[in-house]
Amino acid sequence: MNSPLTYLIRKPNVSIENPPLLILLHGVGSNENDLFSLTDFLPDSLMVVSVRGPITLGRDRFGWYEITFSGGVPKIDTEQQVKSHKIILEFLEYLSNKYRFNSKQVWIGGFSQGAVMSYSVGLEHPDRIKGIIALSGRLLEETKSQILIEDQSKGQRIYIAHGTNDNVIPVTSARASKDYLESVGLVPIYKEYMEGHTISQEMLKDLVSWLEKELA
Repeated sequence: MNSPLTYLIRKPNVSIENPPLLILLHGVGSNENDLFSLTDFLPDSLMVVSVRGPITLGRDRFGWYEITFSGGVPKIDTEQQVKSHKIILEFLEYLSNKYRFNSKQVWIGGFSQGAVMSYSVGLEHPDRIKGIIALSGRLLEETKSQILIEDQSKGQRIYIAHGTNDNVIPVTSARASKDYLESVGLVPIYKEYMEGHTISQEMLKDLVSWLEKELA
């Protein structure tokens, strides 16, 4: 079976038979190298896989779906989003056939559009995804309508970080996502930073600290 998506992998830096898996999804217009640069800072026990979005936007520029702006309001290509969602699940199946990892410890996280996709895949498949990391992202209305809160959902770990000066996805979107998740009985960890649309050193440090505790 060929991989449905292009990816980079960092195997655990320690000897571990069934490591936890972290799938990283980049933002729009980026590629798999972007978040892969964070692997040096991530816990040694993790198998980290950084994935390239399936939609080509330009040279070395990819995405998970396209966005159009009409009247200043962003409108996503829902068909592309749904297709990318399915491809990510197919990719997870591919990984499970190719590598050994703990299927009960699969984490998915991303930045911006990658965070949107992480919410989508993670919340809709709590049986397959243990934890979700959403950096500078938002929860789509389309995802809300697909969420079924099950027993597995209650144990899901969710980490949200956002910059208060973000002018791409405003911090109000992150706050609304947090409020919605709490309203359906989930318990996200939520942090704000005096940053724009970026992953700062402080954000990364706090995220790694949280991950280390979760994986201990």
